Amino acid sequence: MEKQLQGRIAFVTGGAQGIGQATALAFAREGAKVAIADLKDAGETIEAIRRLGGEGYGERLDVTEEGAVDAMVDGIVARWGRLDIGFNNAGIALEAVATAWGDLAIYDRLVATNQRAVLLCMTAELRHMTAQRSGAIVNTASIAGLSGVSGAGYSASKHAVVGLTRSAALRHAADGIRINCVCPGAIWTEMTQQAAQEPEAAELMAQMHPMRRFGQAEEVAEGVLFLASDRASFITGHPLAIDGGFLAG
Repeated sequence: MEKQLQGRIAFVTGGAQGIGQATALAFAREGAKVAIADLKDAGETIEAIRRLGGEGYGERLDVTEEGAVDAMVDGIVARWGRLDIGFNNAGIALEAVATAWGDLAIYDRLVATNQRAVLLCMTAELRHMTAQRSGAIVNTASIAGLSGVSGAGYSASKHAVVGLTRSAALRHAADGIRINCVCPGAIWTEMTQQAAQEPEAAELMAQMHPMRRFGQAEEVAEGVLFLASDRASFITGHPLAIDGGFLAG
């Protein structure tokens, strides 16, 4: 049976660990070549891709730097001839339960990485996808982008990702480009584990899902894979909740 992404070229931000890493491996498993951007070294992910028989490479990238984002995306196209999939996943969570609501220094950092950087990545990807009149983009939002859970900066930045996704989806629907986002609940990644060191936060996260467990990065990756594939050919502008039932409550 042919792989779902056979011959596709994919770009994944935040691919050195967590949801980004799991998704990069899912893309490679399904036949895509994968370029990974992260502030951290992505060598572990690249090695895992190669063990799957796939092809990939990684670069250290600060997604808040417009010129650097443009250069990496242009480099992917120069190397492999096109760009079919963008997974804009890099993000940070700085607020703790005790963080003052509306802390402007933290708010600005969260918006720069979680919101503005997604716009920078989409703009770079769309430049190539519009020219080739095809492509699929998936952004990482959060249940915090569909509810009031979390602090001011994180919630606002993730609401913005949902808005950017919908706006871009409408703008480019006639160009053969689909743009969606995933909205994970509490997923057991390095970022979540750090937050769970605070007892109050750990208790909150443990109780938030009706399924009574954390999600796994691989479960989110399967949702991203679906949205990036032809199986989602009539889906655009959609925020897909992968949240163990949280938003149903």
